[in-house]
Amino acid sequence: MTKNGKSLNMTNWNFANRAAKLNPSVLREILKVTEQPGIISFAGGLPSAETFPVREFKLACDAVLEKNAHSALQYAASEGFQELREQISETLSWKPDPNQILITTGSQQGLDLIAKLFIDKGSKILVESPTYLGALQAFSIMEPDIVCVESNADDLNISDLDKHRKNAKFIYLLPNFQNPTGKTISENGREIISNYARERNLLIIEDNPYGELWFDTPPPISLTARNPEGCIYLGSLSKILAPGLRLGFLVAPPTVYPKLLQAKQAADLHSPIFNQRIASEVMKGEFLSNHIPMIRSLYKSQCKAMIAALNREMSDLPVTWNAPAGGMFIWLSLPNYMNATTLLPNAIKRGVAFVPGESFYTKNPELHNLRLSFVTASKSEIDTGIALLAQTIREEFQNSIK
Repeated sequence: MTKNGKSLNMTNWNFANRAAKLNPSVLREILKVTEQPGIISFAGGLPSAETFPVREFKLACDAVLEKNAHSALQYAASEGFQELREQISETLSWKPDPNQILITTGSQQGLDLIAKLFIDKGSKILVESPTYLGALQAFSIMEPDIVCVESNADDLNISDLDKHRKNAKFIYLLPNFQNPTGKTISENGREIISNYARERNLLIIEDNPYGELWFDTPPPISLTARNPEGCIYLGSLSKILAPGLRLGFLVAPPTVYPKLLQAKQAADLHSPIFNQRIASEVMKGEFLSNHIPMIRSLYKSQCKAMIAALNREMSDLPVTWNAPAGGMFIWLSLPNYMNATTLLPNAIKRGVAFVPGESFYTKNPELHNLRLSFVTASKSEIDTGIALLAQTIREEFQNSIK
């Protein structure tokens, strides 16, 4: 680029200080590698494409364009399509007022809006350890002091929470089939957390993208249902319809909702109204009550296949893993002297990929953990991939004890 015949130096951009907090998503970088031919990937937190209701989407597109083409292709209200908000309300146990529901461009946008609304530089926020990588990315750019709260097995350590609670803006939790660990907070744990937060006026951000993906028994009722005025609830249509719609939602108390709406207006005016109308059309009638059980059955079968493969291939290795009651992930722990991040390149050479657990910690990462997703691989791929992973771990283990 030139001006008046002189070259302009465009290398020293005057970025805001917060731009230094922006880093590439480790998971997205891994996914680029897994797109190579011949790689069996347990890395992506992607729903199975087999669950996408393609025929219903096609019929819904035709219906929307036939009945409401002009409205579907025009600008729309920032709050979201009213009929969709009413439908979402009916899916939630506490049946919130639809006027407390804000449609977002994926639930990730909900995290971004919450970060903008609540976090100042240096604000203390509380998270589980480990926790969802996307939440850490959304929060970190606002330069908070992120404090990790310990867990006792599946439940939060209330003593540790009490130690860190003072001056915290909120605590961020994924109670159901957590990403990355797959764990679920128990009924007793939820009651304790809810009562504690209510008594101490601690805002809970409840993120629940996986709550419908239970295998045999529904999880306990949500934290938000126990205290709607003290929680902001995040949900997603990505796991029950399709992620390409980029539709999520949040439910907020009336005292908070207007500010979240204003932040939404500043971000993108509104989420794609065409997609909202399509989703609403698909969700009419009994569709979800038939469709979601199919997803549960498929994921349960794939999870069972992966656990069977782990038992078959790794029973002689000093590793442990959980058996989630739903969701999309298994959390595998190597001996604490091994490093899952340095293990990954060797696994990829053999033809299998995973996500190192280091990515899901904000401080003091436990390097010996890794996340396996079972929902996008076939059973034969699961068998082959777990065998390859076992070979990689076995070789690394043998080298470590020489």
